[in-house]
Amino acid sequence: MSIEVVRSGLLSTIQDEGRFGQRRYGIHPGGAMDTFAARMSNMLVGNTRNAAVIEMTMTGSELRFEEDQLISLCGADLSAMVDDMDIPMWRPIVIPAGAVLRFGRCRSGLRTYMAVAGGIDVPVIMGSRSTDLKTGIGGIDGRALRDGDKLSIGKPSTEASMILDFWGTKRRKSGVHRVKATAWYFSSNEWPGYHAEPVIRIVPGIEDRGFTEESLRKFYEESYLVSPQSDRMGYRMQGAVLERKHDQNRLSEAVTYGTVQIPADGQPIILMADHQTIGGYPVLGQVAKVDLPILAQARPGTRVTFKRITSREAEILWLEQEKHLRLAENFIRSRMAAGMEELR
Repeated sequence: MSIEVVRSGLLSTIQDEGRFGQRRYGIHPGGAMDTFAARMSNMLVGNTRNAAVIEMTMTGSELRFEEDQLISLCGADLSAMVDDMDIPMWRPIVIPAGAVLRFGRCRSGLRTYMAVAGGIDVPVIMGSRSTDLKTGIGGIDGRALRDGDKLSIGKPSTEASMILDFWGTKRRKSGVHRVKATAWYFSSNEWPGYHAEPVIRIVPGIEDRGFTEESLRKFYEESYLVSPQSDRMGYRMQGAVLERKHDQNRLSEAVTYGTVQIPADGQPIILMADHQTIGGYPVLGQVAKVDLPILAQARPGTRVTFKRITSREAEILWLEQEKHLRLAENFIRSRMAAGMEELR
């Protein structure tokens, strides 16, 4: 065992990229809400993109490290500290054995992701380590972390192992027992559009023709609030009512992360990572994939504006983001190779 959960926080779960290929059994993919932050956190410590991380919501966990570990924190800024020392985000950090990582107030965003070199080692169930709170599978017994949990860590990559071995030897020789971080980091210029009042881009679906022109105009011109009745399954939005031209019966159909449903009260529901697999409400459209991480960081009470784009525009945005992430991965690999020098 390598990490002890001293305090679990509001809602901390083990997540990876999700559980795919199980929809026919009624099991949604789930996985990390902010896939960008989770992927980047893994990248910074030399993990594969699907390694399991800890997703912490609003308030972070208190974690005691039983061994030296290479970690990174990406996503929401939850005021991370080790031994009264502020911990930088979006960069690799060596945490010495015996240190305790704590979090304070949430300065921005909603969810932060902690990756550990080697990944959180829990059983793979249906192709994923992700915690599914609805069905009670994955993670640790299908539940959120609890005080006293012990987390095993997998085998780090070669680059991460070299950094840990180097730092461990240096620490034992010098007697210095403190956190070490790299001088390089992932710039905020490369983050998604994390803003206090984000603009979320929507690809309209065929059913948007069934709503009145006036209500569609208000949907795209006026802002909505993220309701307190929002969770990993769906975000309820509060704002202008979406009115249908005609009431009509419809068959349930497949839905996915980012599907915008309009229930009878006309207040949009945006399905999130733990969404159901089919739904019977009319579908206004689909959130562009690149904007799902932005929406995942929106707290209840956040004001959100929607913008209509085409499916081609959404595809181009996603391809551009993937291009930047591949470049970032190549850069990180080169820096990790020199990481021992940079940690001195």
